[in-house]
Amino acid sequence: MILVADSGSTKCDWMFCDANGFRLETHSMGINPMYHNEDFIVNELSKVKDLTDNASKTLKLYFYGAGCSHPERNIIVFRALTRMFKNANIIVNHDMNGAALAACLGKEGVACILGTGSNSCYFDGENVIPSLGGIGFRLGDEGSGAYFGKKLVVAYMYERLPQNMFNYMKNELKLEKETIIENVYSKPFENTYMASFMKVYSIFKDEEWVKKTVLAGFTEFADYHITYFKNYKEVPVNFVGSVSYYFKDIMEVVAKNFGFTIGNVTNKPIIGLVKYHLETEKLILNSK
Repeated sequence: MILVADSGSTKCDWMFCDANGFRLETHSMGINPMYHNEDFIVNELSKVKDLTDNASKTLKLYFYGAGCSHPERNIIVFRALTRMFKNANIIVNHDMNGAALAACLGKEGVACILGTGSNSCYFDGENVIPSLGGIGFRLGDEGSGAYFGKKLVVAYMYERLPQNMFNYMKNELKLEKETIIENVYSKPFENTYMASFMKVYSIFKDEEWVKKTVLAGFTEFADYHITYFKNYKEVPVNFVGSVSYYFKDIMEVVAKNFGFTIGNVTNKPIIGLVKYHLETEKLILNSK
């Protein structure tokens, strides 16, 4: 049985599959070796019954994860997965590689991630060519959920939000200054904390403040991460991640402004990744 995983910093999608059509999808918290050590990863994955129940039957595991762009970080994830999936041949790769395979569907194009974090790459049909992104929440992640969460929280703390949004955060979410400060400066995973505020953007999607903020963030993302590739106007620009999926209409405005064409936009790259790996495994078996 094959197991494919697609992990951002907030959530990881897992899908067990085989050539006979078996599918089992499950979820865990996101795994990112920039923030999580080996023991933490093992402990969290051990809480997911579907993973523990099927671990011994897993013969190949393809893991695509945020933060997995360097061998020293990848080994953290690899060792953790090895402790749990003892019979599996494990391959750990960057989430950008997964995005390229899932979004470009084997064709040339730009692949962008807009979820908790953000990044982009160019896919020539075989190879992934990264942009200059991947510098993390504190320095980059333009147009991501964490980026927009920070914009929202700052506007709330400075009382620069529309009154209805301010009231919602104060009365419904009961946000206090000290709570925010503690989560940002004293607790781990401030990027996922900030990204959790994307639900406010969804609730107030028609609010002019939301439209302007998302447009500005997507414009900044396009400026850094899409125009970096010289022929971005000549190939489709594809997107994976919840932020790009739920605010596709605003990305279409940015695409018109920059002159690029939007290709595939998916909220669940795991589906494309499973399809790719099943087809690849069939080719390998047929060639033997």
